Amino acid sequence: MAVKDRDRFSTATRLRLLGEQTAARVYRSQTKRQARRSRLTGRAALLALVLCSMIVALAYPMRQYVSQRAQISDLRRQQEQAAKRVEQLRDLKARWQDDSYAEQQIRLRLHYVMPGETGYIVVDPGTAKQTRADLRAAQRPWYANIWDGVDKSDASDQ
Repeated sequence: MAVKDRDRFSTATRLRLLGEQTAARVYRSQTKRQARRSRLTGRAALLALVLCSMIVALAYPMRQYVSQRAQISDLRRQQEQAAKRVEQLRDLKARWQDDSYAEQQIRLRLHYVMPGETGYIVVDPGTAKQTRADLRAAQRPWYANIWDGVDKSDASDQ
């Protein structure tokens, strides 16, 4: 036994034992790291897959939600415009209830005159020339009228 105890505590034996223990620790730590890395990568892949699935599953409802909110805001804007238009029409109706306003509009729009007054209508000379051009346009083929319209619109742009 003395030989075994002596071998057990010899420097070479201790160094060899220490080297074996160190190698075992390094090997164990490498296998644990590799095992951890592979498990972490699998978890990360699963997490990424779940997140992508949730994004795809929620994409359509979110698009619907956003479009419906936009539609609601458009309808509210149209409702406000309609309310303003109704108010304008109520004001116009109230104005037409006044006899002096109705008389003014009848004179202006229908060219009526009161008894004893003389009515005059001034004809614009440019309007008479335009009617002659319309008469010439009726005698020409339709495609010539279209080209004249194009030419006139080009001349008005310049």
